[in-house]
Amino acid sequence: MAATEHRLSLDAEKQSLLNLHTENHFTAGEVVRDIIIGVSDGLTVPFALAAGLSGTNATSAIVLTAGIAEVAAGAISMGLGDYLAAKSEADHYARELKREQEEIIAVPETEAAEVAEILAEYGIEAHEYGPVVNALRKNPQAWLDFMMKFELGLEKPDPRRALHSAMTIASAYVIGGLVPLAPYIFIPKASEAVLFSVVVTMLALLLFGYAKGHFTGNKPFRSALETALIGAIASAAAFGMAKAFNP
Repeated sequence: MAATEHRLSLDAEKQSLLNLHTENHFTAGEVVRDIIIGVSDGLTVPFALAAGLSGTNATSAIVLTAGIAEVAAGAISMGLGDYLAAKSEADHYARELKREQEEIIAVPETEAAEVAEILAEYGIEAHEYGPVVNALRKNPQAWLDFMMKFELGLEKPDPRRALHSAMTIASAYVIGGLVPLAPYIFIPKASEAVLFSVVVTMLALLLFGYAKGHFTGNKPFRSALETALIGAIASAAAFGMAKAFNP
């Protein structure tokens, strides 16, 4: 009775500590990742395409038409690609889950030995991990979750992740892609519109790079400069090649 009261008191004490301690972890990593991928490519690829076409003395109407077509195709391609990748990840998890379930039923002693081996890798002694192994064997679902995470290194994917990720990337690509094309809507001459496109897109790349650095824990100013540099190199290369082939 005294031991039970002590355990309950200890649990209450731990819970009190947990309630007092708040950890400020960034938990929107997957969404931010999708936005970064979409906006980064959306700003860079149409920007380079528009700059390249401007170097061929094309009209703003032609640049805008080609740019919008690229943004549409790029958004669909990137969104679909990410959707298929996420679906493949979910299918892989389901296959491994079924296989692990069958192994726990068919060869429980072997699976228990694997649990012991995993815990031993963390420096836990046999007399310490023994009760943990026994406790997991009494709870098949917890045992299965443990093997999936610590043996195979797989996290259960969100069933809605594939569609949400695809939509986020595609939308971010469209938003990013419209930035370098906007000047061509208002300026008929592409050789003039490209100058405004460069200014607007470089500012957008700097702001985006700064935000990306802030959310990912990197140095914001360094991230801003790196992002802008990549966009500048891509557009300069496209413009230079267009000028070289169409002097």
